[in-house]
Amino acid sequence: MVLYVFFTVLSIVFSIVSIGMLMPFLELIFGTSKTFSVTTIEIKQGSSTLIQSVKFFLENWVNDHGKIPTLGFICLLMITFIFLKNLFLYLSFYVLNPLKNKIVNQFREDLYDKVLRLPIGFFNEKRKGDLMSRMTNDVSEIENSVVGTLEGWLRDPLTIIVTLGFLFALSFQLTLFLLLLIPVLSLVIGQITKSLKQQSQQVANKYGETLATLDETLGGLRVIKAFNIEKILRAKFFNTNNELLQAKNNISYRRDLASPLSEVMGVTLFCAVLYYGGSLVIKNEIALEASTFIGYLGIFYNLINPAKALSISFSNMRKGTAAIGRIEEILQTPVLLDENKNGQQLNFFNDKIEFKNVCFSYGDSVILDHINFTVEKGETIALVGASGGGKTTLADLIPRFHDATSGEVLIDGINIKNYSLQSVRNVMSIVTQEPILFNDTISHNIQLGKPDATEEEIISAAKIANAHQFIIQKEKGYNTNIGDRGNKLSGGEKQRLTIARAVLKNPPILILDEATSSLDTESERLVQDAINNMMQNRTSIVIAHRLSTIRHADEILVLQKGQIVERGSHDHLIAQNGFYKKLVEMQEVR
Repeated sequence: MVLYVFFTVLSIVFSIVSIGMLMPFLELIFGTSKTFSVTTIEIKQGSSTLIQSVKFFLENWVNDHGKIPTLGFICLLMITFIFLKNLFLYLSFYVLNPLKNKIVNQFREDLYDKVLRLPIGFFNEKRKGDLMSRMTNDVSEIENSVVGTLEGWLRDPLTIIVTLGFLFALSFQLTLFLLLLIPVLSLVIGQITKSLKQQSQQVANKYGETLATLDETLGGLRVIKAFNIEKILRAKFFNTNNELLQAKNNISYRRDLASPLSEVMGVTLFCAVLYYGGSLVIKNEIALEASTFIGYLGIFYNLINPAKALSISFSNMRKGTAAIGRIEEILQTPVLLDENKNGQQLNFFNDKIEFKNVCFSYGDSVILDHINFTVEKGETIALVGASGGGKTTLADLIPRFHDATSGEVLIDGINIKNYSLQSVRNVMSIVTQEPILFNDTISHNIQLGKPDATEEEIISAAKIANAHQFIIQKEKGYNTNIGDRGNKLSGGEKQRLTIARAVLKNPPILILDEATSSLDTESERLVQDAINNMMQNRTSIVIAHRLSTIRHADEILVLQKGQIVERGSHDHLIAQNGFYKKLVEMQEVR
């Protein structure tokens, strides 16, 4: 920034000096025999100005070389000063542009990093399209409206300040008159751009709504076509898009008005100075020669473009402030989960997982109510119950997707909050009901949990997951790209890949969230076999929808409305003739 200011000031100075060379040029061309009549005595007495010093120098040059060579010398000086002006202008851009690009780049990195660190509960309350809009449209708005005009916010004020300094040196009286008129221009521009921030906020919100609708459309095309609701969604999107159009038009009307209005007012200001200064020169009420006055006007006119650019930058800044506010809302959202990077490392799981009087709430809604149980190393614990009973939330507390509102979750007798978050998740693998895959090759999807895995390790994990046979039948085998979210694979194939991924990581703790509930009978059998292979010699927490898959669990916990209402082995719970037996009977009837 210091270098930028330094180069910018030099560029401004050489720009003003190049315009100032008009004064000796005009005197040389149109002056009388008294041209450059400044004595050495005046110079030594200090009564001369900078311009008088230049005149004295040029007087000697004319006397020594004549008018024509002096004219050529002045032209050469003007070219040199213009060259130096543009050289330093380029150097200022050369210094500033990497900084501007870094600011925008940092915005994107900070946003993405914050998205990765925010708890899962945050995204339950936000529309994905709106978050994407903030990371794309709002960042672009900042790049164009704020960062893009950053040089203007520095260069234009510096130009105005340095130019005013020169003008004061030429004529204090005229420049003081000029300063009295400038606030009027600023006031008018400020009123025009006053509502830009609010209107920009509306545009950003509408962008978010259009992206959200598009995301929902792409994710639900089968349902949309099956229920013939294309017209409804089309009307919804078109309505939002038209509101976006209107909001953007309103912004353009006000923003674009700032530039022509500032130019008209600038020229009006110039003419006011021209009239006032010209009157003073004609009446001999100001100590300015005609050539100096013309030079003064030339330098003053140099103020109009920076003032105009500054007004545009100001309106863009007001417009970009809304985008900054939307991004800051994400960046300033508190991360409720303490990652505890310097906490104790959980390198091995040796003993047990304990839930001690654990409660969890979303606001006023109680999800889990005083949960107590223990999972010994090597045991399989199953969580069953009606939807909304709190099974997934309970399992999410173990990898700390959420933190308990009260009570403790302990691993090997230590509260998991005292471990570093990364080390806790390193000893676990999760297989979810909906397979989460990425638009990459089969091989890369399997090795997500172990990026340095060898080809033999990947194949071995795929065989345990009953995935190897279908993989080698693909055109490119393990190097086959599976498409967006794995849409080139069947449901059973996708699920077996997620199991292979979990196997390759080889964790001591497994969390299985209804991993077979959405599969057909044949796929379920293959996936269940893969799960049984994976669960050998591991501690497992299984959320089960199909109760036939958890008959051999060491303990089954039956959850209802956030509480454990029954617990025990399959045979024990059947003998109790309670809620669990009713669930089993309902599934057997089906």
